[in-house]
Amino acid sequence: MSAILAIGRPQLKSAFASVVPLAIFLALLGYFGLRAPGFLEPATLILILKQAIPTAVLGLGLSIVVIAGGDDVVAGGIDLSVPSIAVLSAAIIADQLANHGSAAVTAVALGFAAAIAAGAANALLVTRVGMTPLLATLATSTAYIGLSKVVTANRRIDLSDPLIVTLRDGSILGLPLGLAIATGLAVTAHFAVHRSRWGLRLQAVGGNRDAAEIAGLKVRRFLAQSFLIAGAFGGAASLFVLARGSGSTPGVAETLLMETVLATFLGAAFSPRRVVTVWGAVLGAILVSALSIGFGSVGVDVFWTGCIKGGLILIVVAASALARRSGT
Repeated sequence: MSAILAIGRPQLKSAFASVVPLAIFLALLGYFGLRAPGFLEPATLILILKQAIPTAVLGLGLSIVVIAGGDDVVAGGIDLSVPSIAVLSAAIIADQLANHGSAAVTAVALGFAAAIAAGAANALLVTRVGMTPLLATLATSTAYIGLSKVVTANRRIDLSDPLIVTLRDGSILGLPLGLAIATGLAVTAHFAVHRSRWGLRLQAVGGNRDAAEIAGLKVRRFLAQSFLIAGAFGGAASLFVLARGSGSTPGVAETLLMETVLATFLGAAFSPRRVVTVWGAVLGAILVSALSIGFGSVGVDVFWTGCIKGGLILIVVAASALARRSGT
């Protein structure tokens, strides 16, 4: 009997650690529902979904990097620069539209080109130079933020371009246009990562890199592709960042980074195997958005909201590490 308990205790410990972050979030949402009568109204729920779009799209990019590199945030896959890529791309698009009179197609093309180039730089540093993803993307994140400040002269750029207005206020079949586009991106990413041969190989690389190499998979190629895809999602998210803020605003990268990391790793709680997934990142983004709006609805100061989110990141990452250690 004692042997059975000894075997079962690590599994119970792992399961408990995995559900703690989700339980905390659900408790907070329940509290908001009780304290703020309008929190559960349809209009508020639509607002939560709209506010979650940039974080969800960024989470798609980050989740692919984590899946390819493994969910160990130190030695595995991580890309801290995805939000900074989005901010840089948004800065270029806003600058082109507002200050250079460029057509929307040209501005978006330049922004996306910068995002792809940033993703390629990350891939080069990790797969060719040999830097750890954590340090490489932390360094490039700082560089991309600096470049965005150079482009905008560290000033806010307001936009009233039809493309941004349509993305912000447009609708399709009664749903916000941005929400429909983001859903399409999530469905595409899900099938690519979880239902295609390429996605299965990507997961194999992240699950066991040595075994993947023995099986003949080009590990560095898949890792490089994950960073390039993350850069592309950063470019896509830039449009939603501009739409949500009606322009380019300095200083948003820090908040986006915090929310993206929190959403991506919180999303692992929705996976039966407690691993990062595409849909988990999307659901995590919705929870994080609900958290932000909930704190605002009960009058919590925005600075305290940031502190609480930082604490939740610690809880989520610590729980993930504990669950992984208990499962070994």
